[in-house]
Amino acid sequence: MRFGVSTFVTDEGIAPADLGRALEERGFASLFVAEHTHIPVSRETPYPGGGDLPRIYYRTLDPIVALTAAAVVTERLTLGTGIALIPQRDPIVFAKEVASLDFISGGRTALGIGGGWNREEMRDHGTEPKTRMALMRERVLAMKEIWANDEAEFHGEHVDFDPMFSWPKPVRTPPVLVGGWGPKTFDRVLDYGDGWMPIAEDPARIAEGVRELRERAGRRIPVTVYAAPAKKEAVDALIAAEVDEILLYLPTKPADETLSRLDRMAELIA
Repeated sequence: MRFGVSTFVTDEGIAPADLGRALEERGFASLFVAEHTHIPVSRETPYPGGGDLPRIYYRTLDPIVALTAAAVVTERLTLGTGIALIPQRDPIVFAKEVASLDFISGGRTALGIGGGWNREEMRDHGTEPKTRMALMRERVLAMKEIWANDEAEFHGEHVDFDPMFSWPKPVRTPPVLVGGWGPKTFDRVLDYGDGWMPIAEDPARIAEGVRELRERAGRRIPVTVYAAPAKKEAVDALIAAEVDEILLYLPTKPADETLSRLDRMAELIA
């Protein structure tokens, strides 16, 4: 069982290099960071968690920049996005950014992805919310082509480019972990993903989902659970659900408070 941390890295919390170093020193296997390019002043789209949108959503660092800072001070820590909002990212630019992070880190990148929920935010990027999932599919497939081929090309409805050169190539093709748990999530995992990354919730439901996905695939699909509570009963239940990795949720706090919390979390996973 692998244990990592999922968190929002902001300008008001612990610095990403300090966080990465602290996680590796305490035996954690991975760091997954959230992203929002911006938050529109309009609050037309309701926050899925209910109530006011938490302050951390307004202040996230770019995930690739934050993970690169963690990469250069660590040797083993997996560096993941949790989640990257693919409908808001240019696939050619993002393919290079992810490949560059993987190259710098020596093959330690993982790409958790999702379609996003804030409709005003994605519209500011020129994305139509109703077609964002089809757009995400083509952008992921296009990035995989860029990573895999010296002369990459892609021709789809939403993404279209003729043969191109793009380096660096990843040391190891970053696994694409499809986030969410909608009616078509498993279709997306099996179509263009390399694993599933559901948000932690009822462990019994997680276990049912794991069984269903693996039965459909006819093989063991890797499952990484995102934002799990740092509580023994929750961890034990997720282990029983036969997931592969548990990302404990780390609140965004200043360095001293974060390090103290990580000490307690490290005892939980020891």
